[in-house]
Amino acid sequence: MALFRYKALSATGENLDGQMEAASADEVIVRLQDQGYLPVEARRAEEGGSGLGLAFLQRGGTLKNEHILQFTQQLATLLAAGQPLDRALGILMELPETAEARKVIERIRESVRGGAPLSVALEQQHGLFPRLYVNLVRAGESGGGLEGVLRRLADYLERSRELRSRVINALIYPVILVVLVLGSIVFLLTAVVPQFQEVFASLDAELAWYTKAVLATSSALRQGWPLILAAMLALAWWLNGRMGDPAWRLRLDGKLLSWRLTGNLVARLDTARLARTLGTLVGNGVPLIASLNLSRNVLSNRVLANALDVATSEVKSGSGLGYALGRTKLYPRLAVQMIQVGEESGELDTMLLKVADTFDIETRNAIDRLLAVMVPALTLAMTAVVGAVILSVLLPIYDMTGNLN
Repeated sequence: MALFRYKALSATGENLDGQMEAASADEVIVRLQDQGYLPVEARRAEEGGSGLGLAFLQRGGTLKNEHILQFTQQLATLLAAGQPLDRALGILMELPETAEARKVIERIRESVRGGAPLSVALEQQHGLFPRLYVNLVRAGESGGGLEGVLRRLADYLERSRELRSRVINALIYPVILVVLVLGSIVFLLTAVVPQFQEVFASLDAELAWYTKAVLATSSALRQGWPLILAAMLALAWWLNGRMGDPAWRLRLDGKLLSWRLTGNLVARLDTARLARTLGTLVGNGVPLIASLNLSRNVLSNRVLANALDVATSEVKSGSGLGYALGRTKLYPRLAVQMIQVGEESGELDTMLLKVADTFDIETRNAIDRLLAVMVPALTLAMTAVVGAVILSVLLPIYDMTGNLN
């Protein structure tokens, strides 16, 4: 038994929030219905929630995945409870959210009431819902299984969020480590080293080259920090501009893919994204070519995305997907072989999701191995730098003390 949080509406329209122990979210929904309530959402307690409901819809631009996830889960739950789409959207609109959020839901509901499919209503919301999302909803409508598609969409978004969070969380400790050590070095050079510099000047001592280098660095940092800050800002501006240059970004992605330290991680990460997206699309009835074109947008590496374009052209010519991806020699061999097996058995969508699960695990293992190497290496390197700064100002003092004795 697990603890679930739920949201529901009473017969009088009152909003209910609570917790319930159950074996699954479906059991929570059934028990709420037996009690005369209309379930809106049911999720494990440890998953928490964004606490935003549908308030995110007041913002323009593309929605964050966690916000789309919550909307999808709530709508899928209401449809699973037997509510018509019009009524389900009306319930979501009546939740205590901002006026702008209610307007967005109201526009969707009015489009549906006017006879438009949900996919068309979502597409009319000025890009709030991604193309991939809209196309999956459209496929579910054409197949008569909208509720099932929404649940699979929610699962897809949940898995994608977990993978992204895993990568971000893995980078937090190294970044904090680098920031703390760099802060310590700056403190030593700007606050501690100048005091020793005054001592050395008063004693007119002959200093070693490494001590002179540290003192010069300290003086440059204290006197030239505005120029250093300006240079850093200029570098950040230049890099931001270069990242927008397709040719430069392509070269950078190629180097990341070829470097031994990052290549396997990048390939596994993008393969997992591609396989899960493609498997979800194909499994919901989207044609393979259209699925490939949509899936390209989830790839972060331009080299892999271009390779997928080449493979898509070969698939259009009649080649198998596994064979076409294998010819690029960029995607992992295991993924290519599993896709070929899925094509031969007629279960491509199922095998693609298995590829995604496999490479989710591979990504986690690759991140763990990278951290196992990177964290000690960073620690040793930063410790060596701090130690070198300290020794460079302490050794001359020891030498002068020995000479006096």
